[in-house]
Amino acid sequence: MRLRGLAARNLLRNRARTFLTILGGAVAVMTFVVLRTAVGSWMAAAEHAAKDRIVSRHKVTFMMMLPKRYVEEVRQVPEVRAATYANFFGARHPKHEREFFFSIGVDPETFFEVMDEMVVPKAELAAWKKERTGVIVGDVLAKKFNWKVGDRIVLRGTLLPGEWEFRVSGIYTATRKSVDRSTFAFHWAYYNERAPKAMQDQIGWVVARLKDPRQAATACAAIDKHFDDREIQTLSQSEREFNTSFLGMLAEVLKAIDVVSVAILVIMMMILGNTIAMGVRERRGEHGILRAIGFAPGQIAAMILVEATLVGLLAGAVGLGLSYPFIEQGMGKWIEENMGAFFPFFRIERKTALFALAAPAVLSLVAAIPAVLGALRAKVVDTLRHVA
Repeated sequence: MRLRGLAARNLLRNRARTFLTILGGAVAVMTFVVLRTAVGSWMAAAEHAAKDRIVSRHKVTFMMMLPKRYVEEVRQVPEVRAATYANFFGARHPKHEREFFFSIGVDPETFFEVMDEMVVPKAELAAWKKERTGVIVGDVLAKKFNWKVGDRIVLRGTLLPGEWEFRVSGIYTATRKSVDRSTFAFHWAYYNERAPKAMQDQIGWVVARLKDPRQAATACAAIDKHFDDREIQTLSQSEREFNTSFLGMLAEVLKAIDVVSVAILVIMMMILGNTIAMGVRERRGEHGILRAIGFAPGQIAAMILVEATLVGLLAGAVGLGLSYPFIEQGMGKWIEENMGAFFPFFRIERKTALFALAAPAVLSLVAAIPAVLGALRAKVVDTLRHVA
C-alpha cells in the first residue's frame, strides 16, 4: 500500500475527531470567505471605476453644494466630451421605512449617456425623459419592492419632507460591478421646483466623460483652476480616486477586518495542528514498527504530511462548498438589495475562492512540522516501547 493510501486510512481511524476537525476548519474558511468578500465588494467601486470619467464636487466637503451653472462651464473644458450632474435626494418607502436605497435627482438628457454602464431600454428611456415625475430604478430595487414599469409610487422625503409621487418609467441593469443596482433616479427639475429657495439651482456633484482617459489629471487640474477664483471652489478627481475617498472613511474598519481574517487563519492552523499532533502521538508505536521493518524516516514524515494535507484540503473544500450557497444565494442577495449603495456586487471573487481552498492545505503542512520533527527525532527503540 502506498503512503497516501496509509494516510487516508489513518484519517478514518478516529472518524469523529476527523469530522469535527474538518467541520471546524470549514467554519473558519466560511468566515474568512465572508470577510474577504465584504472587503472585495467594498473595494469594487474603486477597482472597476471608469478610467475616462472624473467627478467634481465642493472643495470643502461632498455634503456642500455647487451652483448648477458650473455644469456648462465644465462642458467647455477642452478635455471633456460630455458632462452631467446629480443631487442626493433621500427618501423612504412609507411601508418600508427601514429600507435604504440611493435616491438622486439627475439630468434626464445626459445622465445615462455619461453613466453608460447603467443600461435602460431605449423606449423606456425616451418615455422617462418626457415625464416630469418619471423615475428609472435599478433591477434589484424593482424586484425588492415588486415595482413594474407604469407603477405609481409615493415616497416620503427625508431631506425635503413631504410626499413625492413618481411613476416608474423604466428599469436599468448594470454592466459593471461597481454600479449600485438599487438606485432611484428621477428628474432633477422635479426636485428643484419643490426645494426651498436657498437650495434651488444647486447640485451635489458633476460627472464628466473625457475624450481621452489619459487626460484625467489634466482635466481635473483645468476644472479646479477654472473655479479657483470663485467663491465656491471645486475638487475634481478621477472616478477611482473619488470612490477611494469614501473608502478612507472606513479605513480602520477595513484594517480590523484584515486583522480578524488573519486571526481566523491562525485559529484554523491551531485546530489542524492539534489534530495532527494527537494522531502522531497515538501512532508513535506504529511508526516504530514501520521504521523497524525498513521504512525510512523521510517516508514516515511524508505520510504525516500527506495526512495533514488531506485534512486541510477537505476543510477548505467543505468550507468553500458551503460558502457559495450561503453568500451567492442568501447573504449576498440580501446585502445587494438592502445595502447596494455600499456593496453593489457581493459575490465571491475567484482569487478569494482559490486562496480559501489552498490556505488550509498550506496551513496544515505548517502545523504538521512540529509533529514531523518529533517523529524524525524519535529513536526506533523508544517508539517500539511506546504504548498509545
